[in-house]
Amino acid sequence: MSRTDRLMRLMDALRRLPAPATAARLAAETGVSTRQLYRDIATLRAGGALIDGEAGVGYSLTEDPALPPQSFSRLEIEALVLAISALRSIGDAQLTAAGEDAMARIIATLPESQGRHALHATLRLFRPEARLPVPGIDMSLLRAAIWEERSLVIDYQDLREARTTREIWPLGLSYGESHIMLLAHCRLRQDFRVFHVPRIQAMRPGGTSFRPRRVALVRDYAARRCAG
Repeated sequence: MSRTDRLMRLMDALRRLPAPATAARLAAETGVSTRQLYRDIATLRAGGALIDGEAGVGYSLTEDPALPPQSFSRLEIEALVLAISALRSIGDAQLTAAGEDAMARIIATLPESQGRHALHATLRLFRPEARLPVPGIDMSLLRAAIWEERSLVIDYQDLREARTTREIWPLGLSYGESHIMLLAHCRLRQDFRVFHVPRIQAMRPGGTSFRPRRVALVRDYAARRCAG
């Protein structure tokens, strides 16, 4: 985990956990030792975060009153809560956790009355968790390659059980009730291909960048689909 991600996770934990949160609890939430936790607290304080407390007592975060609070209508709050709860039906634990952390961050910056509304929203989504095949690859590596526009080399087994190794430019992921699909530009075929993510047997960095072509390629693919 990068230093930036670790500090962001610590801020999220300070917002979510009942105050004061002990150093041991915060260290467990961020996956570091208590010694590293103390250093991270010091780093956040040096960066301007208002964190009260000390070792042996616990810590609590005070949001900066100089920052204007976020404001949403009741319906906007309900829509956000509903959207985040819908992530659970996708069956991707990383995405669900990220959504819930983001929602906790939003709630922490709302005025008190709106924060209470978010915590006691009236709309709920009841949908069975999607029965998606479990990918055998590191999804975080795949997502990072898409965001950073870096090529990947994949070992792929298609629906006919034929196996190939190819370099791809990963462009985007789509989730359905029973599938996870990857849109990519295949360097072997020099054309767009859609891959079943659970059928990717192995994956490793390809070592080349296709920045800044991802957006243009996705538009090209969409245009082809619309043209029939």
